[in-house]
Amino acid sequence: MLNYSEIDSILRALVEPTRRQILERLSRGPATVSQLAEPFGMTFAAVLQHLQTLEACGLIRSEKIGRVRTCRIEPGGLAPLADWITERRIPAERHLDRLGQILAETGQSPSKVQDQEKDEQT
Repeated sequence: MLNYSEIDSILRALVEPTRRQILERLSRGPATVSQLAEPFGMTFAAVLQHLQTLEACGLIRSEKIGRVRTCRIEPGGLAPLADWITERRIPAERHLDRLGQILAETGQSPSKVQDQEKDEQT
């Protein structure tokens, strides 16, 4: 069973464009907090808050060695969200496949059905 609070926290983290850009950067490899902060016109503290949000929901992890904190993407961090999407996509695809079968059995194409609906509306 899916953990909806986990999915909610991932979605809340991803809604912010800055956090998505940070994830994009980390998908290319580990980076220090200073390197992650460079492209953004914000304080170091603001970048740290974004990183804490990403770490709290399991999308990234960080480690501090001396005075340097290095962040990396967490493999599988998006898995709960991907699983949730898959659980919704599969039934929808089955419905569409079934619709395709029905149309094939009746000898109708989707465009013919749309044309018939337009004719019925006029």
